[in-house]
Amino acid sequence: MPEKRDIEINSRADTIGLMDLDVRPYPVTPPPSYEEVKSTYERRKALEFCDWAEDNLRFEKRYEKDETLTGLTVLDIGLWRLGHKFCASLFGEAGAEVVSIEPPAGDPLRKLTPFGREEYFLQNKESGEKCGMEFVNETVNTYCVTLDVETAEGREIYKKMAANVDVLIDGMPPGYMDDLGIGYRQLKELNPRMVYVWMGMMGQWGPWKDKQSKFGQWMMEPFASAANSWIHNTGLAQDLLPRGKGGDPTRPAIWLADYVAGAQGFLNALAALYWRDEQGGTGQMIEVSGAEALLDILDFDITWYGFNSSIKSRTGGWDACLNQYAWNPCKDGYMMIGGQTDKLWYNIGFCLERDDPQFGRLIHEDPLLKEMAARNALHALIKTYTLTARWLRDTNRVEAETKLLEYQVAAGPVLYIDEVCEFPHFKYRPWVYVHETDYGPLLIASSPASYQLRAPFRCKWMGRDIGYDNYEIYLRWTGMTQSAVTAMKQKGVI
Repeated sequence: MPEKRDIEINSRADTIGLMDLDVRPYPVTPPPSYEEVKSTYERRKALEFCDWAEDNLRFEKRYEKDETLTGLTVLDIGLWRLGHKFCASLFGEAGAEVVSIEPPAGDPLRKLTPFGREEYFLQNKESGEKCGMEFVNETVNTYCVTLDVETAEGREIYKKMAANVDVLIDGMPPGYMDDLGIGYRQLKELNPRMVYVWMGMMGQWGPWKDKQSKFGQWMMEPFASAANSWIHNTGLAQDLLPRGKGGDPTRPAIWLADYVAGAQGFLNALAALYWRDEQGGTGQMIEVSGAEALLDILDFDITWYGFNSSIKSRTGGWDACLNQYAWNPCKDGYMMIGGQTDKLWYNIGFCLERDDPQFGRLIHEDPLLKEMAARNALHALIKTYTLTARWLRDTNRVEAETKLLEYQVAAGPVLYIDEVCEFPHFKYRPWVYVHETDYGPLLIASSPASYQLRAPFRCKWMGRDIGYDNYEIYLRWTGMTQSAVTAMKQKGVI
């Protein structure tokens, strides 16, 4: 018999017409009770500290606490991309008042939906307006207004909005806003305390500034990943697979360059605000590019190339410096196993030997595998992972994890998204939860900054209809009257 809450969620989803498909109840199984979790705390002799942490850091208490950036104002403008929206959402989750500007017809990002299927659009339960999940997820705590900055009236309104903001995030193509007379060079005269964050993929200057077409400048996240070898690094190497299969690079399934750039933009802006307010500085311009943001997390690849001209090859899920430290195929999916030290590596061997004595004969007796550095050679990796995969092919993830943990080996299953959402640990904290929105109840991830003692991040709302906040924001931010806003709407400026 389904719980009352599950029935209510399904009923609401059907009423507002989220999609023609059935909405799966959540959670399918309830999260663990405190009594169940308490036994883990007691077993690990950590009851006192874990109880204190739960009492003070619980996710459910976030709305009772202060917001870190209360009083800070942020203006965001851009099209198509997620980087500037993600950056703006981080400010919003931290308590800043964030206003996002779209053209009168709305950001085209609103129309993105998986495989172009209309049934995957979210639908506002009051207005009936439809919107893509991508847009809704990246406009957390963001006020949505419309403005045509290519009109003279629109630019004047934009200047009034920018005149008093603390942070302005510009996600437009290089030089676009400056050509309109409303870029950093012009706006800093009106607001010298403003921190101006331009966010793109290749930067605003340099020989590749305009390499992509005009359209590509609007939506070129994959080109950033291609330009910094991120895509080259991803995928299985040709010589690790049967002849003629695999070996091609793989693009990340998410807009990774945008997200990393967005996080860097947020971090850079906070540092600039600290310098302005605590060190006696002024406002300034910050430039963040997706290509360089990913370069910053390429591990040691660049240093290795500079050291002896080595070009890091693709090794799939393998780590070139550690054996073992990778996912491995098993009976019902994949297992992540970590054997980065001598002790752990030998413990993996002892575990496998219980079911397959061959591991000891072929590996523990190999003189080249006695030391950690020697067993990172390619042939040693192949031998190790081949035998591990042979053991796992007849073992499911639960069995493999149970056996490996008995030998104190770091191991865990590679979870599918449904398993992530139903994972007991994630539901208990919770890292995944149902949030009530204008589009009905949506299953979302909590902010990683939700678990703070004093001022955690929090989601208050997600997504807005096109121009939903026009009257409120223009009246408060620019001093316009309601009739003035209406007149601008009739002219197509707003």
